[in-house]
Amino acid sequence: MLAIQQRLSNGFYTLLSLPSSAMGFALSIQIAALSWLLTTQYGLDIHEVGFVWAAGPLAGIIGQVIVGIISDNVWIWNGRRRPFIIVGGTLAALSLLALPNIDVISSSMGINGILGVAIAVALTLDLSINISFNPTRAIIADVTPKGNERTKGYTWMQTISGSFGVLAYAIGTFWDNYALIYLGVIFVFLMSVLPPLFIKEPRSLTEVDTSSSQEKLGFWRGIMVIQPLWGFLLYSIYAMSIELMGIKVNHYWIEGLCLAITLFLMIKTLIAKEDVKPDGTSEVGFMKILAAHSFTWLGVQSMFVYIIFFVQQNLPNLDSTETGRVITGGFFILSAISAILPIILLQPLANRWGRVKVHSISIASMALAYLVLSQLGNSEIAIYIMMAFLGIGWAATISLPFAIMSQKVNAAKMGLYMGLFNLSVVLPQLVSSLGVGKFLNQVEDKNMLFVLCGVSLAISAVAWFSVKESQDNTMQTEQINTNH
Repeated sequence: MLAIQQRLSNGFYTLLSLPSSAMGFALSIQIAALSWLLTTQYGLDIHEVGFVWAAGPLAGIIGQVIVGIISDNVWIWNGRRRPFIIVGGTLAALSLLALPNIDVISSSMGINGILGVAIAVALTLDLSINISFNPTRAIIADVTPKGNERTKGYTWMQTISGSFGVLAYAIGTFWDNYALIYLGVIFVFLMSVLPPLFIKEPRSLTEVDTSSSQEKLGFWRGIMVIQPLWGFLLYSIYAMSIELMGIKVNHYWIEGLCLAITLFLMIKTLIAKEDVKPDGTSEVGFMKILAAHSFTWLGVQSMFVYIIFFVQQNLPNLDSTETGRVITGGFFILSAISAILPIILLQPLANRWGRVKVHSISIASMALAYLVLSQLGNSEIAIYIMMAFLGIGWAATISLPFAIMSQKVNAAKMGLYMGLFNLSVVLPQLVSSLGVGKFLNQVEDKNMLFVLCGVSLAISAVAWFSVKESQDNTMQTEQINTNH
């Protein structure tokens, strides 16, 4: 074990954050370039772009849950997370090469249309990212004690990852998206393969109190645990089925039914009393987090996928290259803010006021920024300013929920719970790709995108306020450190 790991020094937290940063860098490339490439280079319309993006969440459902379960129970190459990080990172780097070459791949395979190839490429890339994303986050919980140190681990993860995200969007803004993609191949490969070799993983995963370590979480119980996500799941199955079968539907009553189911199950979950066990874990608490986090991602993913159509409507004088630079510039600012805030602001405030309260307020600020953007997004400056405010909520979204969630579940099953937690990301992503795309394709005013995002984040903020803060004070953290 390296001395920096024994001391839990800032250098170790930096090293620990690099694999997750690699996956974040690959995701930044996907966010910055995928819709832009599909629209400007390959001529896909808004509905087709959404359908291509649906491939990613499908990969997440398959990849993160399965990899999480397997990585909890294997030991390969002196690690349980290490092999998945290395293999997934290598595949992600190779998959990035395919993004600007979809037409070449299509023609070499003798395929006339590119939609199927685009879906295959997006699916391959996102599956590769998802193979690694779960282990890169689970390993932080594996090697840090509960409490402030674990919060520090995830806030450092976001700061380092956010810094590379800033670099990604800077490359796309000041050069172009093609340079971003090809440089990304190098960064993703190096940061995935090298750092895990220097991180010593624990041979066994145990909590201080192992009273729940023998509890089984089978398939049906797992289905019950994700109950707040049933509405998202039902709509995803319905929308994907009619899309694949080519059925045209001109009504929205299925969407309304699924929304009603989602809101009912969310309220049912949020008003339930948390069943805190002696080791501090809580299944109901975990379910509340799923409910709250899902609406965060419904809004955030909709921005990522469809902002190009918002920009095209509000800045019609821009050509395709300039449109791409405005979008990448906006995400550059978003990432810069989200890279700075976790360590200098979110972590100190979370230590003082609690992670849940700080996160809830951050999500509420994001909801407000979305609603303002929907009304004032008719200039580049306005877009950039509101992206800066959105960075507050984004900084919290990709750092604090992991620390909050990891306190609620048994560490011996961290990979599994990380996979289930990821369903609160990928199922809303599917709804965004299949449902929000359908909605925006039929409304003339694309400003409605950010009205929808604002309402979604407002619901999320209200839900987050119902999550109970875990009681992990300094004395408890010191005791865990001693046992480690």
